Amino acid sequence: MEEKKFDLNSIIGFVLIFGILIWIMYQNQPSEKEITAEKAKKELVAKQEAQAEADKTKTTVLPVAAVTPGDTVQLAQLQKKLGGFAYSATLPSAKESFTTIENEKIKLKIANKGGYIVEATLKEFEKFEKGSGQLVELIKDNNSNLNIQLLTTDNRTLNSKDLFFEPAITKIGADQILTMRLKSGTSEFLEYKYTLRPNDYLVGFDIRSQGLNKVLNSAKPLDLVWDLKSYRNEKSISIEKRFAQLEYEYGDEKYSSVSDGVGKEDTPEKVSYIAFKQHFFTAILSTDKPFEKSKLQSDALVKDEKIDTTYIKQFRATVPLAFSNGEIDYKMSWYFGPADYKVLKAYDKNFEKIIPLGWGIFGWINKWIFIPLFGFLSSYIAYGIAIIIFTIIIKLAMSPITYKSFLSQAKMKVLRPEITELGEKFKKDPMKKQQETMKLYNKAGVNPMAGCIPALIQLPFMYASFQFFPSAFELRQKGFLWADDLSSFDSVVKLPFHIPLYGDHISLFPILAAIAIFFYMKMTSGDQQMAAPQQEGMPDMAKMMKIMIYVSPLMMLIFFNSYGAGLSLYNFISNLITIGIMFVIKNYIVDTDRIHAQIQENKLKEPKKQGKFQQRLQEVMEQQEAAKKAQNKKK
Repeated sequence: MEEKKFDLNSIIGFVLIFGILIWIMYQNQPSEKEITAEKAKKELVAKQEAQAEADKTKTTVLPVAAVTPGDTVQLAQLQKKLGGFAYSATLPSAKESFTTIENEKIKLKIANKGGYIVEATLKEFEKFEKGSGQLVELIKDNNSNLNIQLLTTDNRTLNSKDLFFEPAITKIGADQILTMRLKSGTSEFLEYKYTLRPNDYLVGFDIRSQGLNKVLNSAKPLDLVWDLKSYRNEKSISIEKRFAQLEYEYGDEKYSSVSDGVGKEDTPEKVSYIAFKQHFFTAILSTDKPFEKSKLQSDALVKDEKIDTTYIKQFRATVPLAFSNGEIDYKMSWYFGPADYKVLKAYDKNFEKIIPLGWGIFGWINKWIFIPLFGFLSSYIAYGIAIIIFTIIIKLAMSPITYKSFLSQAKMKVLRPEITELGEKFKKDPMKKQQETMKLYNKAGVNPMAGCIPALIQLPFMYASFQFFPSAFELRQKGFLWADDLSSFDSVVKLPFHIPLYGDHISLFPILAAIAIFFYMKMTSGDQQMAAPQQEGMPDMAKMMKIMIYVSPLMMLIFFNSYGAGLSLYNFISNLITIGIMFVIKNYIVDTDRIHAQIQENKLKEPKKQGKFQQRLQEVMEQQEAAKKAQNKKK
């Protein structure tokens, strides 16, 4: 195959591209405004930490108060309502009070009433946009509760969320341990134990009972119910509701999720963790001893995106806590933090499965190629530049496949006149025409499927990118050029009205990507039409390609307007590079005259042995031809 040398214009073009990249890197440096915003954020966090320290000094360990003779009347009255747990209501801790524990990453506020977490704040992340001053709060204002339905031996049904627990804080090294005890006596209790380690999103959470075998009915398990109404934390409601999902692991490390919609429910067995996942943040309850059964429910709360702007999903999980020797003993943990693949994977609990990277080969491409490569690049350079370099590397790696595809098109284009001639010659006998066409392909050494296979190989990488970029936590609130958040849409114009399927804003990167797709399809559609002659009884591919030239960019504009700018940037750069590669292949590498000469030379040689696919196709056509002749004889 003949290769041509680059001329002066090509060298000038590469110099200009290099210059543009240098300019982009310079423009991507943080502005004074961004530096000021970052400084304000640090001051806000420092202020909150100082306030938290002040709150800590106010938190006291409440001692157990013995019931005095004067309290016996009160205790008798409480026993009518609370049975064996009346004792807990007589303690000093039986009041609306809270205990706070926190480390460098999260702040948790636990209520005496119910003993569960009523506030969970992530100290390193802001909601909606960078510089908003509002920290991400997964739990606040009664959007979540945890309850155990207590069935007593005297036929009462009590709810732990309505009863008062007694708090006590201790420290083991740097670990903070908060025990919340619902008491039925001085040494009989139901205990929640929270263990918070430094610089960690994971919180140990143990539930155990002591001395309650005469208080609780152990004939059947106790139902633990956890529900959460997820707050909106991102700029795009439509994208956040799309990625908000109830995920879970069950059985032998099997993984699934509750279907999206209203009133959706699953009942898996042997559940090892349950995740109430939002787009970029998640709350997870995991257990060392799997729950035998479960009832998991999910409800979509966004009916109208212009009105329903506070909550995204309502999640609910009901699981049984089984008794062992008359007592409850479960070692569990909470995770309140980012839905970041690398962070979740580090816990070695399969938490990373909640990240939607795609199934099968798509997930493998993301796990073993996209995540490591992008993670390496983004650790050294700005995220916008990392996306550009990442795209260049992927497209260059795919360039041999692109070359094979274009070469096949060029060969088919050379053969088109002869294929057309066969079409005219056997116009009244389509089966014969197909057979003769296959013979021509075989003589010329051309595989008609060679152009399709390379394109099919590239499809998994394209689909993997549609899963990777919307799930890439590291892009959240990272700016590039005019986009202030690569994980959300890059709005440059706010519209005074809402366009169905499009939105109320105009994003620029999808426009650039649409323009690039238009020129790419314009550039390749002619060759594809020439390479694929019209077949009798088949759709007119030439007309279809003409329509797709305009439909594809339009689809890009509509569906990507509300998607993250990072994905649109990737598609824009990807199509630009593909155009460049195709231009170089077409003008400097593939020589059509040489291909034609090679094909004519192949025709004079012995026909190559047919591949399995061609052999099978030939056999099918011969069988059809024989059946047709037999049918004609009967007539």
